[in-house]
Amino acid sequence: MDWELVLTIRDALKRPLFAEAEVIGGKSGLSRAIRWVHVLESANFETLIHGEEMILTTGIGASVDLPSSLEFMQNLIDKNAACLCIELGTYFSTIPQEMIDLADRHDFPLIIFTRTVRFVDITLDLHSIIINRHHRMLQELEKISREFHRLTLTSQGTLKVLQLLCKSTRTQIVYMQLQGKPLFFPALPPEEQAPLLNFFTAFGDELEGIQPDVAPYIREYGQKTIALKPVGALDQTWAYILMVCNHKPQEFDCLLLDSASLSIAQELLRTRYMEERKLFSENLWVDELINGRIEDDNRLKGLIGSNFNVVNELPYRVCLIEIKNPRDVKWNSSENEWESITFHLSLILRSIFEKYSLRPLITLKNNRLTVIALDIQSKMPGKMRLQQALEALQNIRSDEKLKDLQLVIGVSKSHKRLKRAYSGYQEALQALSLYSCYQKSLLFYEELGVFQLLLSLNDGKTLQNFIRSYLGPLIDHDQTKGSELLLTLRVYLDHDGSKQIAARNLFIVRQSLYYRLDKITELLGEDFMQPENRISIQVALRAYQFLYPDKITLPSPRSAQI
Repeated sequence: MDWELVLTIRDALKRPLFAEAEVIGGKSGLSRAIRWVHVLESANFETLIHGEEMILTTGIGASVDLPSSLEFMQNLIDKNAACLCIELGTYFSTIPQEMIDLADRHDFPLIIFTRTVRFVDITLDLHSIIINRHHRMLQELEKISREFHRLTLTSQGTLKVLQLLCKSTRTQIVYMQLQGKPLFFPALPPEEQAPLLNFFTAFGDELEGIQPDVAPYIREYGQKTIALKPVGALDQTWAYILMVCNHKPQEFDCLLLDSASLSIAQELLRTRYMEERKLFSENLWVDELINGRIEDDNRLKGLIGSNFNVVNELPYRVCLIEIKNPRDVKWNSSENEWESITFHLSLILRSIFEKYSLRPLITLKNNRLTVIALDIQSKMPGKMRLQQALEALQNIRSDEKLKDLQLVIGVSKSHKRLKRAYSGYQEALQALSLYSCYQKSLLFYEELGVFQLLLSLNDGKTLQNFIRSYLGPLIDHDQTKGSELLLTLRVYLDHDGSKQIAARNLFIVRQSLYYRLDKITELLGEDFMQPENRISIQVALRAYQFLYPDKITLPSPRSAQI
């Protein structure tokens, strides 16, 4: 960066008021930046300074004895003060050698005034310089930021932004793309690239939780310092910028790094939007596929392209994502706004799925996104990665467009060969239909258990007759008496006959549970807990829950208290 934008101790010593000042210790630290000037005459200053201040003192609060003087100076060093200027006189006639040694050990400039100086003149002089330079810094920052933005509207905008960042900060810039080769500005020979790449790889675990909107992450790198900034949007990170500095990064450096990362993120986002619109139009055939209207491999090959044989052998699951608006938020210009929201969601979905080694084929109908999630292989099992990707999608709340939406997702079993996607779609549809029974917003078909059987038996009579055979007396009693015997029996059996757990989940006392169980025994017979009867009753309860999901739901703690 332009070092004239920062006032250093070396610069301050050139001012007329420092003509007779003498640096007696810490001479290696004269390049330290001065953010402010502070007159300090108290030994208790923990809350009085923030760092990078030039400290002016006569020593009235620190000259009691040598230990007090050393403690005062050490506290300034710990607080990252820029330097210490002492006026010799009543309180300090000479500076102890121990203080000079301490200053040398920490490269902490120790400056003395051999004659009386007006501290107010020093503060006025240096503060005017600091303020003027800060104003110039903001002007320079605005100018370069506008240039970053302009460059992203040209061809190869990202490369040009990185080149300008390198030139403006006078640092080594490394652009680490998550999908692509690292770029170095200026170029480095391979033997100098390797240590930086190893540093980034070792840093990998810490990067997992860093979001694109955070301040640059500072790390020591030998005798240098690296400022690392994620590049991304929509809660996703697409690249990292590493700024390798020979000095501690200044505010100007970090602000430029922020601005460059934002400009690059905007260009990447525009590119992804254009790619997503193209994919959306190209994938209209996915709707035909999931509805069983494409069964000819030759037609599929023509739609997918030359890599059809590879894609057709990849395992995949069909995900049906229903978009709900639980708060009934009203959007402006409803149709266009809804299209924008669903398109925005598909863009985020694609970004998340790629992160988990999944290739999505997406189609939209009404308020449902259908995704054929192709598993392009990874060490972790496919179902686990897909579950993590879908949970990440559901947990996106920072995005303004999606914060009011609720996503309910049904997922099919794993399949191969794309022309069988119709079967997967039906499985995902069945899983989605059981949201009200399970009250889970993400449900895999293989987790449906006995509901897989019940779904195929739901012809209008079979399930009803089966339910009446095993639960008829309880249904009639609940309807006529307003009791909750069905719910009680469901909770009791779901917890393997544990009275303690059942009473706790029903929010009733144990005596009330005993009374209900006695009534159930009276209505169903003494043998209702025999294995054969118990299995049939549990299946009948699941069938009843399937047909009437709202009738035997557990009470919430709040409603129980009311």
